[in-house]
Amino acid sequence: MTAPDPATLKLKAEFPAREIAFCAARVPQSSRLLYGSSDFHVYEIDLESEKPESLAFSGEPHQSYVTGLAVAAGHAVSGSYDGRLIWWNVESRERVRDIAAHDRWIRRVASSPDGRLIASIADDMLCKLWDAATGELIRTLADHEPLTPHHYPSMLYAVAFSSDGKLLATGDKVGHVAVWDAATGEKVGAVEAPVMYTWDPKQRRHSIGGIRSLAFSPDSERLAVGGIGQIGNIDHLGGPSRVEIFTWRDGRRLHEIEDENFKGLVQQLEFHESGGWLLAAGGDNNGFVTFYDPETGKLLHQEKAPMHVHAFVLADDSAALWTIGHEKIAVWSLGASLAESK
Repeated sequence: MTAPDPATLKLKAEFPAREIAFCAARVPQSSRLLYGSSDFHVYEIDLESEKPESLAFSGEPHQSYVTGLAVAAGHAVSGSYDGRLIWWNVESRERVRDIAAHDRWIRRVASSPDGRLIASIADDMLCKLWDAATGELIRTLADHEPLTPHHYPSMLYAVAFSSDGKLLATGDKVGHVAVWDAATGEKVGAVEAPVMYTWDPKQRRHSIGGIRSLAFSPDSERLAVGGIGQIGNIDHLGGPSRVEIFTWRDGRRLHEIEDENFKGLVQQLEFHESGGWLLAAGGDNNGFVTFYDPETGKLLHQEKAPMHVHAFVLADDSAALWTIGHEKIAVWSLGASLAESK
């Protein structure tokens, strides 16, 4: 598939979200967007309906923020700060299964491309792989240290599968990334991005930042890591958004990209399947959507988003982009391909 030209990105519409939308997933081959909220619920909104409206999934909700969401095997699987994973029937929006998955806050949930596995990560510093159909725990992956170098609790923020589902990457607060064989659970590589970790020894005596997003290139040879650069004002995410791209097998850093124009956390990354661009989104008080050339690390195009972007979903043909965040859902269009625009 030829990548759409990032310069054609246009904001088409905005819809209200219930409180803060932290995570998103899409029902395949549809315009049905699912998202998890700070009000403890999971919602669905059909963005192509005549009057798009957020509809809550039924049954007992989570007991805290919903921070991870994935769709697989006919289910939506949500994770929360309550440490639980809940399986929901995608069509009926009814609760199917509830599992006490982690001892601490769940930060992210991801599904393998074939829909067979669910990966969850949490502040117990563990990644757990689950059977998407049955909810059975398959294995636990442990590599991340529970404490920062300054002896405070660390966090495990980011997880991503490769496009062929053979690899899995996990990233933590201090900038350590582990790469795993998804089938065996063997650790097969690691990269380090310590600039994304800021320690404030004076004003607050705590750390902030960390790796917030990961994405494998289509050939699985490169790994993009997203977060924030060194932070001057830790109360306002006063640091540049930051992306690093590695050849993960040898740990070599290819590109270091910092953006002082749009500050804040890079909350999500995704390569176009052609490899034509790398999409990054996030924010501080404001939000951004940014496209980079993964070969050169150069900026291709960026736009201000109408809210801090916590997550995004691309349409199957990449002609539409949905971003979610603070009380808003934004719908974007992407037009002509890169080849056609040249």
